[in-house]
Amino acid sequence: MENKSIKIHFLGAAGTVTGSKYLVDTGDKKILIDCGLFQGLKELRLKNWEYPPVNVSDIDIVLLTHGHMDHTGYLPRLVKQGFNGPIYGTNPTLDIAKIILNDSAKIQEQEAERANKEGYSKHSPAEPLYDLKDVEKTIPHFKSVPQSQWIPLFDGIRARFQYNGHILGATFIELDVYGKRFVFSGDIGRTNDLLLYSPLKPKKADVLFIESTYGGRFHQEELEAIPQIEKLVNETIKRGGSLFVPSFSVERAQLMMFIFWKLLKENKIPKVQMIMDSPMGANVLELFHRTKDWHKLEDNECDEMCSHFTVVSSYQETMELRTDSKPKIVIAGSGMLTGGRMLNYLETQAQNPDNTLLFVGYQAEGTRGRKLLEGEKELKVYGKWVPFKMQVAEIEGLSAHADHTELMDWMSKIKNKPERVFIVHGEKEGAEALQKGIKETYGWDAEIPQLYSVEEV
Repeated sequence: MENKSIKIHFLGAAGTVTGSKYLVDTGDKKILIDCGLFQGLKELRLKNWEYPPVNVSDIDIVLLTHGHMDHTGYLPRLVKQGFNGPIYGTNPTLDIAKIILNDSAKIQEQEAERANKEGYSKHSPAEPLYDLKDVEKTIPHFKSVPQSQWIPLFDGIRARFQYNGHILGATFIELDVYGKRFVFSGDIGRTNDLLLYSPLKPKKADVLFIESTYGGRFHQEELEAIPQIEKLVNETIKRGGSLFVPSFSVERAQLMMFIFWKLLKENKIPKVQMIMDSPMGANVLELFHRTKDWHKLEDNECDEMCSHFTVVSSYQETMELRTDSKPKIVIAGSGMLTGGRMLNYLETQAQNPDNTLLFVGYQAEGTRGRKLLEGEKELKVYGKWVPFKMQVAEIEGLSAHADHTELMDWMSKIKNKPERVFIVHGEKEGAEALQKGIKETYGWDAEIPQLYSVEEV
């Protein structure tokens, strides 16, 4: 490390929850950790259309912590802007990224087409951020890595991907650069997840990047959430309504299916049609069969659970189901209502006060989900304002993210005192709460970098 200065460019998920991108510039090599889309506030979403404040063609390699959109969704734009190196991730991460990117491109193409047809876009013509051809050009860059093994990247630089719960394939990344260890937490999973194992913990970190999505907030246990779900289903069905669950298509959708199936099996909820409307979610279900080492679900459980659900694949089927007024349970993307099939249901069902909209994951600032949770009574769907009269419920115990206690515990095995601790992937309140907790518990001074800031190590 002598005479070597390393620059860290915070290109996303700094001062905000989405758009994870951290560029490590050693002077000789440029390594990008994660490559996510900004979501939520319009001012953030617009940044997806801008070029990052670095020379993209100079980036040598991308390392992915996991497959979620806010960690992988910018990859086709990066390739379009001139990136030509390998993209490393675990097998499930790359499989999920393929599913998510194809689905994202398809939705963007459909929405651009609909906006042009119905004339509600300010742009003429409306265009997708990227299309399926851009995704096709991105996939050949993918290179699978095993978990828990050191991978040599360049002379004096190596990386290791460690199991982190959260979703299938999710890892934290240890990056050794000329003897100095950089640890990127990615998104940390729960300690007692119903489907996934507990995250591993880093033992050394000279420079630590720690997510703070739920800094200062505390989850109930997942098992404690199940009686609440049972009550919500029964109350909704009893008054003749349907329960709609916007869900991230990766792992959360499967967890919700698992919970509804268990409740039905134990005769705790009535037998109504249960729908999983997400082609992406259906693909992830197949992935569960192929990735037994990454989760707790047995093959026979997966098969039996799926047999109780109508798994919707075609858009036409969605359009037919959304006008059906019979009581049912619908799980559909997207989790924060930023897009996805759930918007089609809300377009026709939002005005029915007998229905319930249940949030089971984090709702970022500026998203439709956050606005509805905060009491908004109108919903903008495909350029139209729809009155919103549904009941709204939120169960935080089902989040795939570690809460404050679990975040603090995740750092407990680090034996040395890190030189620098950067708190990322969180809104101001959560980041500051974690900063305070780290100081009180470990005596480390943690920093909260701002978007596009550059730090020298």
